[in-house]
Amino acid sequence: MRTTTMGLPRPRALLALGLALVAAVTVACGGGGGDGGTSPSTQSSGRPSSPAKLTILSPTNGQSFKAGQTIPVNVKLTGAKIVRQTTQHITPTTGHLHLYVDNAIVSMNYQTTNQLKGVKPGVHVMKVEFVAADHLPFDPRVIQAVTFQVTK
Repeated sequence: MRTTTMGLPRPRALLALGLALVAAVTVACGGGGGDGGTSPSTQSSGRPSSPAKLTILSPTNGQSFKAGQTIPVNVKLTGAKIVRQTTQHITPTTGHLHLYVDNAIVSMNYQTTNQLKGVKPGVHVMKVEFVAADHLPFDPRVIQAVTFQVTK
């Protein structure tokens, strides 16, 4: 049996590492809840908070799609509005949507609908984040995620 320098069997060490990474990401992203705060203010990071709330309507968590199928993306944004203009004069209630699949940005949206095409078979994590009009995140981040599957 192969072991790590800590004496744990490799599968246990990998599991422990994975759990530690999940915990670190959860803390860094505010638990992934993306509640966006309740009142606009400037945090210690210098970034404003936002009262915006995001809900991913589709795909739903755990939903399955066939390979080659277009995956509809539908998001509900409340407490803020999407603007097309990019500016350094940001406000807590205006911004854009960034769409990520497996932590890679696939779209910067100016609407609450989109489509994912050509997603390879496997389990994927899709995140949607409401960002300020300068394309940088609010503090705390306004972000939601779902997991979906593409089968052959």
